[in-house]
Amino acid sequence: MKILLAGAAAMLLSALTLAWIATFCRLIPFEPVSRFIKDYGSLIRAHIDLLMMALLCMALYAIRVPLPVEACWLVVIGGFANPSLFLLRAVDPQPQIGPMRKAYRIASFATTTVGFVWAACSILQAL
Repeated sequence: MKILLAGAAAMLLSALTLAWIATFCRLIPFEPVSRFIKDYGSLIRAHIDLLMMALLCMALYAIRVPLPVEACWLVVIGGFANPSLFLLRAVDPQPQIGPMRKAYRIASFATTTVGFVWAACSILQAL
């Protein structure tokens, strides 16, 4: 279950990095960064999603209900995969949605869903 804490820490650091990128896009404009980010709103969504996923990982760890290690890994992987969809949109708001991108979206949602459902079922069984 320590993967939940390690994942949460990495998500927090990633969210902090995105906060600095957002700062360099709007508050302290730095041309190379602001030119790279095409959709500021999606950048902020990725930042917020990472923070929420980090909090969920910490909450799952904090309740001290033993969770399957595999479920914890799926939660952490999904915790990075879902915000990355917003980050991709921030860089390219109108991409060609090909089969690879569709597959990545489905894999991201499926991984996150299976991880959280598995964790939730484990918590319910422990009651």
